[in-house]
Amino acid sequence: MANLHERRMPGESEIYRAARNELLELERDLRARVEAVAEKRRALPVGGAITHDYVFQEAADDGDTERDVKLSELFAAGLDILLVYSLMFAPDDELACPMCTAFLDSFDRAANQAGERINIVVVAKAPIKKIRAWAKTRGWSNLRLLSSGTNSFNLDYFTEGADGDQWSTLNVFRRTGDGIAHSYNAELSGVPNVDGSHPRHVDMMWPLWNILDLTPEGRGSDWYPSL
Repeated sequence: MANLHERRMPGESEIYRAARNELLELERDLRARVEAVAEKRRALPVGGAITHDYVFQEAADDGDTERDVKLSELFAAGLDILLVYSLMFAPDDELACPMCTAFLDSFDRAANQAGERINIVVVAKAPIKKIRAWAKTRGWSNLRLLSSGTNSFNLDYFTEGADGDQWSTLNVFRRTGDGIAHSYNAELSGVPNVDGSHPRHVDMMWPLWNILDLTPEGRGSDWYPSL
């Protein structure tokens, strides 16, 4: 197999270079596929219009009182995309989901920059004071936190089962001159993985797994982040 570049790592063998070149071809193909999938995602037609303007609960500026905020009010001037991450945290749960929490630990920092281009909120079924208290224990400072405890958003957008079980997912909405419509749902969460592993529906946004996938031991088959 021809070399794709002239770089050589100190002390590498010919066997290593041949295997690395083979992997490099796959990585190049993966890069092209990732870009092609992203282009397809951006080209999705407009999804279904929201059926009603969901009302969420948010902590007021003083942190002690609550206020209602409609979904339509989550769009800042000049920003017509709204990303909603659903945190698995039911009203009676003592702790939020460890996996969701690990994801939001890193997403909190990325949201600081991404928020310059899109609106970002985190929604959970638990009361807003409970959500804020949890966020404080994790040091989250860049995430807008909302409670869906009084509306049907979770059920409508597949972040909750009929039995009240909470599911993690991500939804994107778009504001146009015709109103607000759904754009994207991380639907891989509903598609079983061929080997029975985690659906990996938000892995592209999750540095933890991408970091581990670069190492010889990988992410492992039975390791998950804890609280």
